[in-house]
Amino acid sequence: MRLRVLMEPRHGARYEEILALALATEQAGFDAFFRSDHLLGVDPADPTFRPTDCWTTLAGLARETSRVRLGALVGAATFRVPGLLATIVASVDEMSGGRVELGLGTGWFAREHAAFGIPFPPTGERFDRLEEQLAVITGLWRTPTGDDAGFSFDGAHYRLEANRTPPRPLQDPHPPIIIGGAGPRRTPAIAARYADEFNGALTFGDRTGVQLAERFAGFARACEAVGRDPGEARRSAVLPVACGSTPAEAQRRAEVMGSELMRSTAAIGSPTEVTDLVGALAEAGADTVYLHIYDIHDLDHIALIGAEVLPHVTSTPERTGAR
Repeated sequence: MRLRVLMEPRHGARYEEILALALATEQAGFDAFFRSDHLLGVDPADPTFRPTDCWTTLAGLARETSRVRLGALVGAATFRVPGLLATIVASVDEMSGGRVELGLGTGWFAREHAAFGIPFPPTGERFDRLEEQLAVITGLWRTPTGDDAGFSFDGAHYRLEANRTPPRPLQDPHPPIIIGGAGPRRTPAIAARYADEFNGALTFGDRTGVQLAERFAGFARACEAVGRDPGEARRSAVLPVACGSTPAEAQRRAEVMGSELMRSTAAIGSPTEVTDLVGALAEAGADTVYLHIYDIHDLDHIALIGAEVLPHVTSTPERTGAR
């Protein structure tokens, strides 16, 4: 079992605040530090929200951390064209010494797109664009150096002509790709073709992971439909967390989430209770759990989970085929 930290601050953050949380994550022993890819917060009318670009900050973290893996969970395919995104991720991968992972989804926050002037196509088109983006990104990364023909792509939404200088990530064959979402059909089908990790979205209130297990089963069926061994890919879930040494401390941290709906899925309680809920996700099939952190200034929270939860869950045997 891999335990990771996912940062999504309610009010945004300055780079120095993001760096402090990433360094605390690394010091506490977690496997990875991920951040969300959003330009607005949970409350789009919140005037205190400070937007930052996901990959710009990850590039900075790549040079200022030494061990944790870094990535976005998940990036919006609407934000960046695929050739540019392939180059950005490859650059950050080199800067990090090969510690980057690419999480990518369709994008969903319509108000966010409107606020920043980013086109937001209908759902079907966003899925089409995501699929083409993944074809372009992996095609560029897999094109051999010195290939005279280069890489070309002629899709409905993107067209590349004879790119003979494709971006070169440090990891071979390329950084791991994470695809996630709750869609019952196209999400698992796209993930079966491209994902090194499938992230099954938790349903609000599904603390036991019953519906998560169903999404993992859907992904397995999608893999089998294209002749892929489902065991080749990791399976992950996001778990909002508010852990405390006392009930009052746990409740104080839970209040930062700001939403009763979010708290209905969260792990709120003592280290033992949080460990048990992580274990329930493991029973549902997850081999990787991203702990969703909202108060990025509460570094004691990270230290507590690292000391009292992490040692118990990382000893969980991995599923056969996880890598």
